[in-house]
Amino acid sequence: MAFYRGMTCETVTLSGDGGTPVSAYVARPEGAGPFPGVVLIHHLPGWSELYIETTRRFAHHGYIAICANLYERAGPGDPDDVAARVRAEGGIADAQMVGDTAAAVAWLRSQPGHNGKVGLFGSCSGGRHAVIYASRRTDVDACADLWGGRVVMAAEELNGKTPVAPIDLTADLSCPLIGIFGNDDRAPSPEQVDRHEAALKEHGKAYEFHRYDGAGHGFFYWHRPLYRPEQAMDAWGKVFAFFGRHLA
Repeated sequence: MAFYRGMTCETVTLSGDGGTPVSAYVARPEGAGPFPGVVLIHHLPGWSELYIETTRRFAHHGYIAICANLYERAGPGDPDDVAARVRAEGGIADAQMVGDTAAAVAWLRSQPGHNGKVGLFGSCSGGRHAVIYASRRTDVDACADLWGGRVVMAAEELNGKTPVAPIDLTADLSCPLIGIFGNDDRAPSPEQVDRHEAALKEHGKAYEFHRYDGAGHGFFYWHRPLYRPEQAMDAWGKVFAFFGRHLA
């Protein structure tokens, strides 16, 4: 695989859900391409340094990458403070996420040098959101769910913002899915991952799940004690191989 040490990065403005302006960070490899694209859906800690750096990581590996600020409507400030406001309000609505992410997908598909293929990448709440988007829309070609919690939901967890459990959308999943999970995680628990896998099998979906012993929730997060470098690097290899097969 070629590594693109040269890249350009910028912040663009999308017309998000309901026409609301939404900022998005973009990184693209140096050169004419054509390059596949990846839309990153950030986690509940928000539009953070981790996701900005991960956007550049995808560009380094040869992808035009974009990560929209799904918490733009919560106002400016430190990402941790913004995320705390969003968390206090019960998160963002699934429908709003779909609208904002659709704007990022459309932006990516409009870019010169794009090869016409788009993948989704999300972790934690972003993994859940990626599964929802790939089940609600048909404009992406591959989806990566990293330890997305609340894919399996009890009836009492449903509300106006999260009206449907993602697992109940499995029949509509429109592209191949890769799932990355730590066996020490509780959200999703191994049992919930089993249920999700069973639903994918039932509906004949193309998927691959990879589960890691000695790893819990967020084991890619290099800035936190839960980082597990050996498991993380193996799983990164699985993600890049999956996107390489489906987005090249």
